[in-house]
Amino acid sequence: MIATMPTAQDANREASLVHARRLEYLTVGWNVVEGMVAVGAAVAAGSVALLGFGIDSFVECASGLVLLWRLGAERRGMEEAAIERLDERAHKLVGASLFLLAAYVAVDAAHALWTQERPEPSVVGMVLTAVSIATMLWLARAKRRAAAVLQSRALAADAFQTTACFWLSVITLGGIGLNMFLGWWWADPAAALGMTWFIAKEGREAWRGEDCGCAGEAFEAPAAQPAASCACSSGKCSSGAERPAV
Repeated sequence: MIATMPTAQDANREASLVHARRLEYLTVGWNVVEGMVAVGAAVAAGSVALLGFGIDSFVECASGLVLLWRLGAERRGMEEAAIERLDERAHKLVGASLFLLAAYVAVDAAHALWTQERPEPSVVGMVLTAVSIATMLWLARAKRRAAAVLQSRALAADAFQTTACFWLSVITLGGIGLNMFLGWWWADPAAALGMTWFIAKEGREAWRGEDCGCAGEAFEAPAAQPAASCACSSGKCSSGAERPAV
C-alpha cells in the first residue's frame, strides 16, 4: 500500500489548526486568571457585576476546553458523528451552567438594588476589565479569521462567545466606573442585570447547538476568506450549505 504524501493544502490546514489551538489555550489561560482576580476583587468590594463577570470567565474556560477537544479530534482522526454527539452533550452542560449563572446574577443584583447595598470602588476591577476589553477584542478577531480559513462552525461560535465576553467587560467597566467616579452605587448592580441578557443568550446558543457564529458580526471575517451569510439553526447556514464540523 502506497502512502499518500501530504499536500501543501494539508500542511497549511495543519498550521491553521495549530494556530487555532494556541488561540484557545490563550483564551482558557486568560479566563482562569481573569476569573480568579475578578472574583477576589468582587468579594473585597462587594461588587455584583464583578462577581458575575468573574464566574462567567470560569464557564468560558469550559467552553474553550470543549473547542480544544474538537480541534484536536480532527488531528486524531475521530469520526465526525462521534464528535458531534459528544460536542452536543458538552455544550448542553455549558449552556445549563450559563443559565444558572444568569439566574444567580439577576437575583443577586435585584437584591442589591432592593437593599441598597453599596459596593466599594475597585481599582483592580477597573484595570482588569479594561485589559479584558482589549484582550477579548483581539482574540475575537483572531478567532474569526482562523474560523474563516478552517471553515469551522465551532471556532466561529467560540469567536462569538469571545465577542460576548468583550461586551460583558464593557458593561462591567461601565458599572464599576460609574460607582468609582460618580458615586452611583446602583450602577454596579444595574450593570450586573444588563449582563444577564448576554449570559443567557450565550447559554441559549450553547444549549441549542447554534454554532454558525453569525451573531459575532461586529468582528468581520477578512475579505480574502468570506464566511457564508447565515442564520444559525442547529449549526446549519441559511445558504443551505453545511461547513465542515471542525
